[in-house]
Amino acid sequence: MQRRRFFAQALAGTAAVASAAVGRHALAGLPEPVIRTTPDTAGPWTPPGVTGAGRPYRPVVTLNGWTLPFRLKDGVKEFHLVAEPVVREFAPGFSVNLWGYNGSSPGPTIEVVEGDRVRIYVTNRLPEHTTIHWHGQRLPNGMDGVGGLNQPQIPPGKTFVYEFVARRPGTFMYHPHADEMVQMAMGMMGFWVTHPQGRHPWIANVDRDYCFLLNAFDVTPGARTPNVNTMLDFNIWAWNSRVFPGIDPLVARLGERVRVRIGNLTMTNHPIHIHGIEFEVTGTDGGPTRPESRWMEVTADIAVGQMRQLEFIADEEGDWAMHCHKSHHTMGAMGHGVPTMIGVDHRGLVQRIQRVVPDYMVMGERGMADMGEMEMPLPDNTFPMMTGTGPYGPIEMGGMFTTLKVRHDQPPGDYRDPGWYRQPPGTQAYPVAADQAPAAPSAPTPPASAHGAHTAPASPAPAHGTHAAPRAPFDARKPHGGHHGHHH
Repeated sequence: MQRRRFFAQALAGTAAVASAAVGRHALAGLPEPVIRTTPDTAGPWTPPGVTGAGRPYRPVVTLNGWTLPFRLKDGVKEFHLVAEPVVREFAPGFSVNLWGYNGSSPGPTIEVVEGDRVRIYVTNRLPEHTTIHWHGQRLPNGMDGVGGLNQPQIPPGKTFVYEFVARRPGTFMYHPHADEMVQMAMGMMGFWVTHPQGRHPWIANVDRDYCFLLNAFDVTPGARTPNVNTMLDFNIWAWNSRVFPGIDPLVARLGERVRVRIGNLTMTNHPIHIHGIEFEVTGTDGGPTRPESRWMEVTADIAVGQMRQLEFIADEEGDWAMHCHKSHHTMGAMGHGVPTMIGVDHRGLVQRIQRVVPDYMVMGERGMADMGEMEMPLPDNTFPMMTGTGPYGPIEMGGMFTTLKVRHDQPPGDYRDPGWYRQPPGTQAYPVAADQAPAAPSAPTPPASAHGAHTAPASPAPAHGTHAAPRAPFDARKPHGGHHGHHH
């Protein structure tokens, strides 16, 4: 309780400290910071007069996020990031106190073009110092953002500026390198995309370009602030600080080429699996991959600190699941210490327990699927372990799960959710009566030996002109005297 009170007081007092230290007159020459707090997926942002701000490019769409606008000044793209406390809605009814940038966590995506000179103003409205590291970028050493090593820390209420050239195209991230354990655990991170300057032999043109970050938090049920000292036992697994069913779907028109850029800033790896299609890994931390090095996959394992670009043709219509294949990562807050109760007979016990604990409910006797539609009391601001409903009932997923929705009539450039897919007649699994199912084939019974024991079927005779290899004798006996008769 004292720790939560500390964070609450810090969150409440930060804005006043920052505004006193950084007044409007000091910010007059800076680009006005753009703030956005909604967790909805923003449409692609195309800068006005894009031909004067870099080569025209296909803007990315950040899943449950947005792209930070810039201003063009003397040929330099200027951005303004504000590090500050934010409140992020992970799913309807579940919000968390985080630290982020410009009103959101993760912060807004930064999009530039290879060869652009960028200038990023960073204003610190946190209760402690911070920096920003531009993860994966080639830049001057003094712009790398490691506090104490490359630069002084940015004190609360102060603004620093970073300036460098976006030297290579690719998928990158940004995050602090100051009190990193706390600031990363509180949600300080963002995405960066550098588009190629011209036609690149290893970078294909795509019809849709998505990006999002993998992140994880430990939020005690009923609390609103993450436990920053957690190393392994996280209970909220998120994409861009959203959990299913709060994660928006990825949509595509049938036949479109789709790119999905994913960055991992959690404490563990995540095998990302997409149903219904095969994809290629077309880019990594180091940039685009050579076409001859690629192969088809349906799951890509993304390690800590890595970025991956997945590309595919959306050539199968339907609603296809997309998720981390670690099963606990597609759940909400879990009680990891709860014992397995499968097969335990609760009859005669439940009523007696309810006399002492009226809200007691049987859990796990037949597995955990019942929790998908179970209504049970939870502390306020607590995300249930299973939630989300599809057209046929509970989906029994949470956390790192969403859908890829492919439609033949999805208009090009339209990112609106088309609703649930209706399968054509004859293309959906259906029930049959027990007497309509064919009998399961049984294994042939081996012939009995003269002693009544079963023997293996005879091997086929060797082909004419060949000799069968002699069979090694097989004799399995339990040694007398247990294991004590073994010699080593």
